[in-house]
Amino acid sequence: MDNAITAQKGLVAATCLSYVIVILDTSIVNVALAPLASTLQTTVSGLQWVVNAYTLTFASLLLGGGSLGDKFGAKNIYLIGLVLFALASAGCGLSSTLPALIFGRILQGVGASLLVPSSLALINNAFSNTHARAKAIGVWAGCGGIAMAAGPLLGGVLIHFFGWRSVFLLNVPIALLGALLAVRIPAPASPTHRKPIDLSGQLLAIISLATSIAVLIEVAPRGWHDSLIQLGMAVALVACGLFVRVERRCKQPMLPMSLFRLAEFSASSLVSLISGLVFYGLFFLLSLYFQQVRGWTPLDTGLAFLPLTLLVTLGSFSAGKINRLIGPLWLIAGCCGLYAAGFAGLLFMGENAPYWRIALCFPALGLAAGVITPVATASLMGSIEKDRAGIAAGVLNASRQTGSALGVAIFGSLMMSIQSFTTGLHLALCAAIALSMLAGVLWTAILLPCSSHKKTTP
Repeated sequence: MDNAITAQKGLVAATCLSYVIVILDTSIVNVALAPLASTLQTTVSGLQWVVNAYTLTFASLLLGGGSLGDKFGAKNIYLIGLVLFALASAGCGLSSTLPALIFGRILQGVGASLLVPSSLALINNAFSNTHARAKAIGVWAGCGGIAMAAGPLLGGVLIHFFGWRSVFLLNVPIALLGALLAVRIPAPASPTHRKPIDLSGQLLAIISLATSIAVLIEVAPRGWHDSLIQLGMAVALVACGLFVRVERRCKQPMLPMSLFRLAEFSASSLVSLISGLVFYGLFFLLSLYFQQVRGWTPLDTGLAFLPLTLLVTLGSFSAGKINRLIGPLWLIAGCCGLYAAGFAGLLFMGENAPYWRIALCFPALGLAAGVITPVATASLMGSIEKDRAGIAAGVLNASRQTGSALGVAIFGSLMMSIQSFTTGLHLALCAAIALSMLAGVLWTAILLPCSSHKKTTP
């Protein structure tokens, strides 16, 4: 028994460490936007690609990463992803041109797409007790919250003393340490039936997501009447339609459509996508606002985000206890309301608005983001069988990262399409309020009938 507990603790430590650097690279780059633009001589659309090259690749390959973990063993795929992430981070830190940096970010996304679903699958397989599994997932998600909170400030400090390259090079020793710890993790039993890889589904998912994000980023400088934009829209729509058709007809699909018949699965995936969209989209815009409009340094920007990011950590670690008291139905619905309230407060922000007025809105946004992630994760993972843990984890994280990429693309384009930065920011805030309220309504509408049924069933 003691050996089993020790092994479980070692597994949680290793997977949490790897998840920290994955989430760190989602947030830490935002405070490097100004020095990146200066060094690489790029525009806002170039900065959008630096951020989204990682999240887009991460999102589009996560389903395949989950399937690979189910097929070849979660531990093997986890280790491959972690080593690749370390090598890609080194490449990003040594990049001297924008294309080289974007390519390195793509390779980071590949590594992250392999290790994240496999890490959740390892946790799911190691804990047979539902409560213990939920607690372990909460710690895992909480560490992501710590990384999210530490990212902006840590990035500001690193850039201030060592330059922007250090935010990528920091990943290398952390990833190697995680790999050393992961080697000692007992490998789960090999799957009895190895599924074929759904290559057509994976290819269509990449095409659909990549063209969609490309259109959203490039539409501001090119315009909707540009032939390449129109071609991209057509390709994205066709690829999306073909993806759904292929996955419905495939005997061993990358994304089993039957999973969406589960209310908890569908609701968790949807709210994770919208949460990622509004949070990371506005995080990107506010980073530009602090650095380009207000003229603040990366360190000042990191400090400015503390009221937001610290509440992400608090929300992540308190989510489990609150969830047991309130239940996921009303907890996430309330967090969507917090999102809307926080974004509404930011509507009063102008180019010379006092910082305290902005900071007052951050706790609501941080708490909502911090609670939604672990509660939605636990809800989704608890709705599926263990042998589908890898693909389920892939869908959840793909939803979140897709939302993040869409947020940066959509809100960045809104800002660039309007001459006034403040007007564009206000338009993005109105969109965030509407989407937050929509997420709460859909979450409640999907799960409320199930909750009522459970109460009336003897």
